[in-house]
Amino acid sequence: MAAQNLRVPGPTPMPESVRAALANQMINHRGSEFKLLLGEVRARLASIFATQNEILCFTASGTGGLEAAIVNLFSPGDRALMVVGGFFGERATAIAQAFGVQTVRLEHSWGSACSPTALRDALRANPDVKVVYLTHNETSTAVTNPIGRLAQVIHEESNALILVDSVSGIGALPFETDAWGIDVVVSASQKAFGCPPGLAMLSVSPRAWEAVSRSRMPRYYWDFQRLRMAHNEGSTPYTPTVSVFYGLSAALDLMEREGAPARILRHQRAGDLVRNAVLDMGLGLFADPPHNSNVVTAITMPEGVSPKDVRDELRARYNTVVAGGQERLKDSIIRIGHLGFFSEEDLTTTLEQLDTVTKALVRG
Repeated sequence: MAAQNLRVPGPTPMPESVRAALANQMINHRGSEFKLLLGEVRARLASIFATQNEILCFTASGTGGLEAAIVNLFSPGDRALMVVGGFFGERATAIAQAFGVQTVRLEHSWGSACSPTALRDALRANPDVKVVYLTHNETSTAVTNPIGRLAQVIHEESNALILVDSVSGIGALPFETDAWGIDVVVSASQKAFGCPPGLAMLSVSPRAWEAVSRSRMPRYYWDFQRLRMAHNEGSTPYTPTVSVFYGLSAALDLMEREGAPARILRHQRAGDLVRNAVLDMGLGLFADPPHNSNVVTAITMPEGVSPKDVRDELRARYNTVVAGGQERLKDSIIRIGHLGFFSEEDLTTTLEQLDTVTKALVRG
């Protein structure tokens, strides 16, 4: 199969060193070699998360990590404030409801960020919520929420735990787990880390561990305490995705070599590059500034041009794959990912192709 020019917000293209690491021969996941690999990866992830908290690694997608967080933080009937402004906020809410959590929704419009004032009002109206859920980078709308400011409001108004979905944010966007007082952060291997899907990585604070010890939610595979005990022995309770750990170690080499400031600046420049080019083409941006995401751009098409047709033409002409909209945005936007390991040339090539395709479709 010819390599795609993959420009979706995850899974992201894999660097050659990651691909090579994935080809390593299998090892005993109960042996000393895996113990060393697991310990090294967890310690280095803590630096990426900017935390002293323990890092848990589930063999799962990011959604699995979110379900794990919910079944470990809550007991049936507990109340949560779910901040929802896109597809992934909706998904987190659905998971919580599936386990009997009483959810209070604070909705903000798709394409905008959560208002700190609205969050403060919601907390004052619901002083008994146990957890506040936030989406860091809502890839469905290409909006990055101001997590630091929102967390400050929560700390000022409530003792609630803070649960953040940063599946597409950690490693690419500014995030200060400890400085912002975030209790549980969920990320995943196939986004900024440039690895295959298969690992959900979570940071868990001491306050969150206290909640885990009190939680009465049913769980087995997703049990934080079971995983923590195994991790402390250099293992996992069940068979881990060993090859993804190999790849993640190689990815962390690249991320550390580049350094966090340069990595964040590269993604910021990519966001500016894509947005400016889109506007120069006469296309529209779905997300409201100044909270446009620097890892994905949501683009609206000229009247009469179908986003699906644009995607189909990019694939047919150039083997370039961009994302469509999700749920209510399915027929409204396309999304270009600029996340993980990419070059400016990767993006300018994609943008030139997009310009050619949209102009051809406008002409009919």
